[in-house]
Amino acid sequence: MSLAVDNNGAQPLPESLIATLTELLGERFTMSNSVREHHGKGEAYHTAALPDGVAYGNSTDEVSAIVKACAAHGTPVIPYGTGTALEGHTLALRGGISLDVSGMDQVIRVSPEDMDCTVQAGVTRNQLNEYLRDTGLFFPVDPGADASLGGMSATRASGTTTVRYGAMRENVLALTVVLADGRVIQTARRARKSSAGYDLTRLFVGSEGTLGVITEVTLRLFGIPEATQAAVCSFPDLESAVNTVITVVQCGIPIARCELLDKTGMKMICDYGKLDDYTIGDTLFMEFHGSEAGVTEQAAQVQAIAADYGAGDFKWASKPEDRTKLWEARHNGHYAILATAKPGQNVMATDVCVPVSRLAECILATKEDLEQSGLVSPFVGHAGDGNFHMSIIANYDDEAENKLAHDIHDRLVHRAQDMEGTCTGEHGIGSGKIDYLEEELGGAVDVMRAVKRALDPDNIMNPGKILRL
Repeated sequence: MSLAVDNNGAQPLPESLIATLTELLGERFTMSNSVREHHGKGEAYHTAALPDGVAYGNSTDEVSAIVKACAAHGTPVIPYGTGTALEGHTLALRGGISLDVSGMDQVIRVSPEDMDCTVQAGVTRNQLNEYLRDTGLFFPVDPGADASLGGMSATRASGTTTVRYGAMRENVLALTVVLADGRVIQTARRARKSSAGYDLTRLFVGSEGTLGVITEVTLRLFGIPEATQAAVCSFPDLESAVNTVITVVQCGIPIARCELLDKTGMKMICDYGKLDDYTIGDTLFMEFHGSEAGVTEQAAQVQAIAADYGAGDFKWASKPEDRTKLWEARHNGHYAILATAKPGQNVMATDVCVPVSRLAECILATKEDLEQSGLVSPFVGHAGDGNFHMSIIANYDDEAENKLAHDIHDRLVHRAQDMEGTCTGEHGIGSGKIDYLEEELGGAVDVMRAVKRALDPDNIMNPGKILRL
């Protein structure tokens, strides 16, 4: 079999596959270096790994045809949404085809009476909420980035609103998936509950593209709250801020968002977002949803709890434009951190999650570890569910500094696991945390391998992610 010449040293594609994809997609199949480079690197510090080609699928039938063609040649398929993943999920570690579903951007159905909808995988969360604006409904899962809903399902995403509304795991009702041999399945019906067979929806939610390509997602929707109020308050130290969160959760106050930023992180996002009127200190960002009376009561309860832990004055943002500015600044945290990096430096973004009662202990021990290293990283947390992030700024081309940063990261993960937590609360395993998954779940990973081999015997679906075979 003759092989096409590759322009960047990756595994070349069979000419017959190139011909098939060109006939199927026309200009929506490309081997352009610039397009491959865009699809072969993520948001984080991982070394780029380029696909041999990029195929843009616009329907489930097209995705099925692309996967069938790749399966016939044993060519890897790497699903691609918006490219916002942080653990190397979209890297083409073994070459192959990056299957871009961003063109699958149609809202297929909205059922206001049932409070659910079905969308194509390339629809982003902001696109969906804009579409829903006049229905009185919204989709709450908010990871920060305007990620595709297919990608959010594949990585089991969560974010700032998880403490109130849950993560993708709780809010995906059904999926349409293209399997490794090109077959198309629907994992469930629209009913809110079912006892019919294995829960295949939960199998594919969080599978990171290693079992199939998600092409359609059915989602739970929520009513837009009558009243929304956001608040920011600073604390004398991180422990006081975290203990406030723990008390709020234990009291059963239905806070909608509860974000923790340490002093370093607060300065970065205030500088980047031009928030000049906020105190630079260990800080909680909070939001309350409900009726006017309910929001007022929730806010008063939280303010009283925070005062007991030495919180400063609350700054309220009730106007939509003020709340938008506040949360945009928080969501731009990754870019705010990147903006502080010096030439030659990059950012290792990572996360862990622990039981909420151990959150302060885990953060404080990690902060001490970081200070002893001399490296810089803000601490940003979805404090209400025990999940927090570090973004370690370092020169990863410098051998000593690279090792120092990775040692901090290694100790962070093991610290969280020792506290009965997990190596990742929302970023996923990708290619970066495979060893930690083995340590965390042991023999359960062998069961995952068995599932992977059953559904993808030739290991063409996003190989090198989650598991080693």
